[in-house]
Amino acid sequence: MTENESNRPEGEPTPPDAVPVTSSSPSAETLPLAQPTAGLPPVVLPPPAPVPPPTVVVPPAPPVSPSPSAASTSTHEFAVPPAGQIPGGGQPPMWTPPPTPGMAPMPGIPGAPDARPHRFGTGLAIAAAGVVLAVVSGLIGAVAATQLDEGSPTETRTFTAAPTVDRSSLADIAARLQPSVVSINTGTGEGSGVVLTADGYILTNNHVVGTARGNSVTVTFSDGKKAKATVVGTDPKTDLGVVKADGVSGLTAAKFGDSDAMRVGDTVLALGSPLGLDGSVTAGIVSAMDRTIQEGGDQSDSPFGRSSTPVTSISGLLQTDAAINPGNSGGALANLNGEVVGINTAIATSGSSNGNIGVGFAIPGNRAKQVADQLIKGQKVSHPVLGVAVTTADGGGAVIGNVTQNGPAAAAGLQQGDVITKAGDKAINDSDDLVSAVQSHKAGDRLDITYTRDGSTRTTTVTLGEAS
Repeated sequence: MTENESNRPEGEPTPPDAVPVTSSSPSAETLPLAQPTAGLPPVVLPPPAPVPPPTVVVPPAPPVSPSPSAASTSTHEFAVPPAGQIPGGGQPPMWTPPPTPGMAPMPGIPGAPDARPHRFGTGLAIAAAGVVLAVVSGLIGAVAATQLDEGSPTETRTFTAAPTVDRSSLADIAARLQPSVVSINTGTGEGSGVVLTADGYILTNNHVVGTARGNSVTVTFSDGKKAKATVVGTDPKTDLGVVKADGVSGLTAAKFGDSDAMRVGDTVLALGSPLGLDGSVTAGIVSAMDRTIQEGGDQSDSPFGRSSTPVTSISGLLQTDAAINPGNSGGALANLNGEVVGINTAIATSGSSNGNIGVGFAIPGNRAKQVADQLIKGQKVSHPVLGVAVTTADGGGAVIGNVTQNGPAAAAGLQQGDVITKAGDKAINDSDDLVSAVQSHKAGDRLDITYTRDGSTRTTTVTLGEAS
C-alpha cells in the first residue's frame, strides 16, 4: 500500500490528535490499613479493584466512494473452432541441461511415525487461515478498486484488475481440441499428432515416425477408431513429419493460431498421449520464448523402446511448464482460443529421470504449419546456412571455430577466431543466439554480421546458403 492510501495499515500507530482517550477507572492508589481497635478483630480492607484498560475511542473514517468510472468487469468469450487431435509417436527427446545442484522428492521412510497433524487442530488452522485470507483479500480488493490522492482529496484514481482465467473454460477448450489430437503407434514406440486435413493428413515429429517400420504407422483417433497411415515425409532439421491416414474422411482439422503473438505468461494446454495414455490434457503457461536446444542422440524415445537419432540444433522454440512426458511428442500446444500454437517436441530432464520436471519445448506453430505444407506437396524443406562452426566466447558473442570452405561466411570474409556480436538487428550473446538468428531467415537472404577481430569491430554482409 502506498503512503497516500486512505486505509491505514493494520498495526500502524494512530496519531494522538486523532484518537481522544477517556478513562473510567477509579484511583489506583493503595489505601492505608486501619489500626485494630481494642477488643475487636483487626479489619482488613479488600485489595484495590483491578484497573480496566483505557477505552480508546476512534472516530470512524469517512467512507470512500469508488468513482463511477471504476474498472468494470469484462467477459472474455472464446470462439473455439474444432481442433484436431495431435498425433505423436514416441517419447519426446530428452534435453539435459548442464547439471546443477537441486533437490528431488524424497521417498517415505519405512517405520517412520505418522507426522500428520491432528485433524481437529488442522481444521482450526485452516479456518483461521481462511479468515485471514478473506480479510486480506477484501482489503486488497478495496484498495485496488479506488485510491485517494493525498494531494487532492476529491480526486479518485482507478486501477484495472488483471483478467483471471476461468478454469472451467479450459474444459470446453480441451473438449473442442480432443477430436483433432491422435495417438500414433510405430511398432517400437508411441507418440501423438495433430490432424491437418479432413481427409487424413496428420502432423507429428520426425523422431516419432522417422524410423517407423515399413514406413507405416497406426493412428488411433479420439473416438477409439484406428487406421493405418503412411509416412508422407519428414524433416529432421525441424524435427517434423507428416503421415496420411488411409480410408478416412470427415476428420476435425485443427486450427492453427499465430505463434508469433504468444507472450511469456500466456496460458496454454498440452494435448497428447503421454506414456500411452490417450487423450491426456495438461495446462500451464508459456515460460519463455525463442529457446535453442540440442535435440537427438541415443535417448529413450518411449517407454517401449529406444532409438538413436542424430543431434540437431532447433531454435525459436516455445518453452512451457505444461506437463509433457514420453508420448506427448508431436502433440499440440494450444492457446485459449483453441488454436494450435506449437508442436510439443522435447523435455528437459534432471539427468536421473526421463519424466516431466516442468521444462518442455514446442516447435512454433507458424513454422510447423509451413514445413507441413511443403512436405504434403512433396517439396524439399529449405534451411539457411551461414557456413561456420561456433562456440560461445568467454566475453560474450559467438567465436568462429571453423569456416566452411567456399561457404557463405568465407565468401563474406569471416575467419576463424572472429567473434560475432550481432546478426541483423539481433544481439549475439552466445552461440545459440547465432543459430536462432540464422534459422529465422531463409536461404538467399542477406544478413549483416557485426564481429570483432584483433580488438577492432567490423561489419560484413553474408548471403545465406542452403543446407544440403
